Amino acid sequence: MAEDRTVRLEVDRHIALVTLDRPPVNAVNRAVREQIIAAFDEISEREDVGVAVLTGAGKVFCAGADLRDRPDRTKAGAFHFHNRLTREMSNAIHECAKPVIAAVNGPALGAGMGLMAACDIFLASEDAVFGMPEINVGLAGGAAMMRTLFGKSAMRRMMYTGLRLTAAELYRRGIIEAVTAPADLLPAAMAIAAEIAGKSPLGIRYAKQSCNMVELMPQRDAYRFEQNFTMALSATEDALEARSAFLEKRPPVFKGR
Repeated sequence: MAEDRTVRLEVDRHIALVTLDRPPVNAVNRAVREQIIAAFDEISEREDVGVAVLTGAGKVFCAGADLRDRPDRTKAGAFHFHNRLTREMSNAIHECAKPVIAAVNGPALGAGMGLMAACDIFLASEDAVFGMPEINVGLAGGAAMMRTLFGKSAMRRMMYTGLRLTAAELYRRGIIEAVTAPADLLPAAMAIAAEIAGKSPLGIRYAKQSCNMVELMPQRDAYRFEQNFTMALSATEDALEARSAFLEKRPPVFKGR
């Protein structure tokens, strides 16, 4: 990572806490994109991490892309590279081998909402609001991400008007898991993370991959795909340990194999 750390990575008890820390509003620039990619690629490979939590420092989760950090249109390839890096920022989270919990502590706008959407589980503070303000600065984008969260009408209204929705409204629509008081957000996310971290590491890796892949398949193919995973997992030491621990009414001791 770059020396100027705008993305912090801390690991404790098999939980990685990734914090966006670029005051005042955690706007995304090239350094942030590169550091997010590096952080989640590292999390994928670290054996001491079973789950990650993504949040923001201060009162804003992420206000979107930094409009002062635009590619030089006079330089051939600059815009294509900018777009590639932008895509891979979200892909690094979505494709992370470990589940990622979004703890949205404040406004999540544009790229900020995209970061949340790339995660697996969503929690938000009462102070959080969500929107795609690109249309307000003469741009358009985000439909591919927003369709994973919203229905047709809501997605288009937000895209066309820049409408912002509160955390309470997203909870009412069944999009996020919980809305908490600001002080309770990170503890709530950590509690879910601790539960996930206590599961079989191999099982969680397969579960994450399964959740990602079945979204792309017809139901029949998806079911067969998952059955293949079940067959592979059933022969692992962790699966045998989980069954033994259940029958013996004791906590399992997983070895990741």
